[in-house]
Amino acid sequence: MATIAPEKTVDTVSQLETIKEEIKTKHVELLHLQFVDIEGTLKQVTVTAEQLDDVVEGKTMFDGSSITGFTPINKSDLYLLPDLNSFAVLPWTEESDYSEARFLCSVTNPDGSLFEGDPRNILKKTIDKAKEKGFSVNVGPELEFFLFEADEKGQPTQQVHDQGGYFEPAPYDLGERVRLEIYKTLKKMGFTIEASHHEVAQGQHEINFKFDDALTTADNATTFKWVVKTVAQQFGLRATFMPKPVFGENGNGMHVNMSLFDEKAGKNAFYDESDSRELSATAYSFIAGLLHHVPSFVAFTNPLVNSYKRLVPGYEAPCYIAWSASNRSALVRIPATRGAGTRVEIRCPDPSANPYYAYASIAAAGIDGVEKSLQAPVETVDDIFSMSDEEREERGIENLPTTLGESIQALKAGAIGKKVLGDYALNEYLSLKQDEWDSYRIAVTEWELDRYQAKF
Repeated sequence: MATIAPEKTVDTVSQLETIKEEIKTKHVELLHLQFVDIEGTLKQVTVTAEQLDDVVEGKTMFDGSSITGFTPINKSDLYLLPDLNSFAVLPWTEESDYSEARFLCSVTNPDGSLFEGDPRNILKKTIDKAKEKGFSVNVGPELEFFLFEADEKGQPTQQVHDQGGYFEPAPYDLGERVRLEIYKTLKKMGFTIEASHHEVAQGQHEINFKFDDALTTADNATTFKWVVKTVAQQFGLRATFMPKPVFGENGNGMHVNMSLFDEKAGKNAFYDESDSRELSATAYSFIAGLLHHVPSFVAFTNPLVNSYKRLVPGYEAPCYIAWSASNRSALVRIPATRGAGTRVEIRCPDPSANPYYAYASIAAAGIDGVEKSLQAPVETVDDIFSMSDEEREERGIENLPTTLGESIQALKAGAIGKKVLGDYALNEYLSLKQDEWDSYRIAVTEWELDRYQAKF
């Protein structure tokens, strides 16, 4: 059965004409149709630019049974429906008479309906539910990454690219030139870059792009990781968003800044100038929702075995469930900006997360707090890392899950996973993560051999 073509409005027709003109002007010959699997890994199928009209009508078919977490082999046919807003010519392919471009796509069933296992569709569903309650969701992430030297086979080594520290310039920051090229590439693809700098650990970097609506931001985070890796490879380096690639050093975080916009009132729903912290009741309930549900969604925001080796005391990553207006040792922090820029920052996520699942689960948890008028606990202004276990217990400050195994159990027991993903996608995700945890749990590591083999 053919897919049902998307509705053609005056705006989409005009947008398509603009895309056709850019394809002609920049001599685009190939179109990469991109989507993500349930882990957020970017996938693509490539067609010729002559097939644009069929592409736009969602007629490009692929085998869903070959994609992690998608369809069984007896129901394998799926289709790609491109988002015209995501069209971008790829700067590294541009020549005088040749270039390539991409679309980010949603996945549809043969009858044209949205495929329930597609992470992009899952985030869309969460956004639609927020709109029903009068809110639009804005997200601004901060993705950190490491640059490593490559070996003779082009594989990453454990040798970081420089010995620079936080905010250090050249000559200590050898990644400056790489970040500049990433900036130029992203800018050509439509990004607005706000800041770029060396991070705390040697070889670690951060480039921040402007916040946007949740879907656009998830698309941008996916594109960002792809571009960073692609540009790094051009310099003979390997970029990684692995949460904790170097023992004894800070890990890679993806702090997520989120705000709700009250569409009826036409203003930021988190701002209230009459409050002592200039936060609204909606903001406090959103914070409460995050703190209440975070154990059950951390399997989305911190999805790897390695994620929990970052979430330990001493490396700036939060591991305790608390909030503060400014305290960076707390899980949830409120950056100083007020007015239209008032936002809530959750600091546990890392950039290995599938951004569509991560942003959907964070938004759903916070909005659930708003719906139920949950009350935020007392703000924690003291350094949580310096507190004793007894002091944290007295204050009611609990730990995040400390392993992927614990987070899987919390996901199963909580309500957010099913609410956001639905039964089908959640079961696929749980199966994948349980297999990952079991594989790690029974593996015999070099640490164990070094410690036990000779001794026992």
